[in-house]
Amino acid sequence: MPHETPLIATIVAGLGLAFIFGALASRFRVPPLVGYLIAGVLVGPNTPGFVADQSLVQELAEIGVILLMFGVGLHFSLKDLLSVRAIAVTGAVVRMGFATALGVALAWMLGWSVGAGIVFGLALSVASTVVLLRALQEQRMIETERGRIAVGWVIVEDLAMVLALVLLPALAGILGGTGQAADGGGSLLSLQFDLGLWGAVGVTLAKVAAFIILMIVVGRRVIPWILHYAAHTGSRELFRLAVLAIALGVAFGAAKLFGVSLALGAFFAGMIMSESELSHQAAEESLPLRDAFSVLFFVSVGMLFDPGSLIDNTWPVLATLFIIVIGKSVAAFLIVLAFGYPIATALIISASLAQIGEFSFILAELGVGLNLLPEQGRDLILAGAILSIMLNPLVFAGAERLKPWLEKRAGKTAVAPATEPGEVATLAPAVGEAEDGPPPTKLTGHTILVGYGRVGSLVGQSLKQAGLPFLVIEDADKTLARLQADGIETVAGNAAKGEVFASANAAGAKRLILAIPNAFEAGQIILRARAANPAIAIIARAHSDAEVEHLTGLGADTVIMGEREIARGIVEQVLQGDVEPPLAGDEPATPDDTKPTEPPAAA
Repeated sequence: MPHETPLIATIVAGLGLAFIFGALASRFRVPPLVGYLIAGVLVGPNTPGFVADQSLVQELAEIGVILLMFGVGLHFSLKDLLSVRAIAVTGAVVRMGFATALGVALAWMLGWSVGAGIVFGLALSVASTVVLLRALQEQRMIETERGRIAVGWVIVEDLAMVLALVLLPALAGILGGTGQAADGGGSLLSLQFDLGLWGAVGVTLAKVAAFIILMIVVGRRVIPWILHYAAHTGSRELFRLAVLAIALGVAFGAAKLFGVSLALGAFFAGMIMSESELSHQAAEESLPLRDAFSVLFFVSVGMLFDPGSLIDNTWPVLATLFIIVIGKSVAAFLIVLAFGYPIATALIISASLAQIGEFSFILAELGVGLNLLPEQGRDLILAGAILSIMLNPLVFAGAERLKPWLEKRAGKTAVAPATEPGEVATLAPAVGEAEDGPPPTKLTGHTILVGYGRVGSLVGQSLKQAGLPFLVIEDADKTLARLQADGIETVAGNAAKGEVFASANAAGAKRLILAIPNAFEAGQIILRARAANPAIAIIARAHSDAEVEHLTGLGADTVIMGEREIARGIVEQVLQGDVEPPLAGDEPATPDDTKPTEPPAAA
């Protein structure tokens, strides 16, 4: 057994310290990612003590980016992406141009060349895909109209950065650099250098177009077929391997063969896989690895940060941070308003884009290698990235606080997502009403149903057939639209948030049914319900004995575990000695129904 194990040491130190400082951050009501960044600073080369292998951490972080983008693609479709193309393309181009101009102005004040200013400004103009997605996931907005706009926007920015990385070596000589990267270049960038400006543009666009066509024409048939084949083997292990192999394989192939970034390749793989009915299961299988490796991304970012730069370059750091957090946000806010979206949507999108990340680092390194960007510029970009990522949760909180004031100044009522193009109707307060959330329902003696997925929809249909009054708390736009078309009252948002749950009138409700699979969020909702109405009957679902004990301890009256109910049904059939005819409304099984359509659940 070798004594030198840098990979194991890096993973242990990174994840271990990330857990410790993430828990501390959560204890002080700060987002855990701030703790992950601090953990990275501590294991980085700029602080005393253990220093993790930075190259290994960055490669592990790339896996996290791939899996995260793959997961987002699983909740997207080509139709969703095309539905926001106008604002995504226009917004990304205009905002990048504005941010680049601000970067050039700051570079001029620092005495840098125009070429350095352009590289610096471009690095500040593109948002971090990972940070944006984590923020939207925490806000439960990935599947909303706002989430689709933000994701579409950052996808366009990523494509623009891929093009910029290709063009920069060809333009370096004109901009005052050497025109050749310091590594001597066996990369795609150096190979395209001799093609000239328009040759590089043409080759890049052709490769991106070829990749997209290949995914749409071939991937749409091959990827779902592989997934279904793995599912029909009956092995959950093979299904999980199939999901990971597709995500990582497509991302790696896209980067090596077509010059597309790993993140974009993974996103398209997930988007193609989303057309399969097994996409939900695929998302669940990739979730644990996705979370673990995305944590390493933030650790890798923290390792790049030199705390001393805050002292050596105080005002340039503050100016850089101003461009990232204020300048870009104002531009995004005005662009979204110009497209006719309400203030709430403009605030959310501008807040989600108020940071920089992975592409900024790549561009900064290339700029230094081409002798275009001074090392001070790279330090400012790293400092701006760290600080903007740390401040991003506070920017979201500030946006929520700012929304009522801006809406009053505009002389308008608080526009709900319902009035946004492409969104569904949701409850929202008018001026003078409670501004912390949707107005309360007028229902009393009703049932509150949280979640309307595979379980919740069956429960809701039964409640409707029985004539029992109920409302649904849900955060997915498509589901809300379907519910409202069926005449079912809804509250849009995450029920774990106090202002959203308060709108369901738990004090006057008869029962609460938690159909969501997330035991942590379910526990928070149970505590809120018990505080509002000690007599309310609470029914929840769980996947393990530990979850049953957790939810019961928090106050749930009944917790139903799926595996236990399946076992109970089997035992009842066995003890009866004969299988009874199917119940009314049940469809008889056909030979095709006996084939597995998803991986077998864990016992």
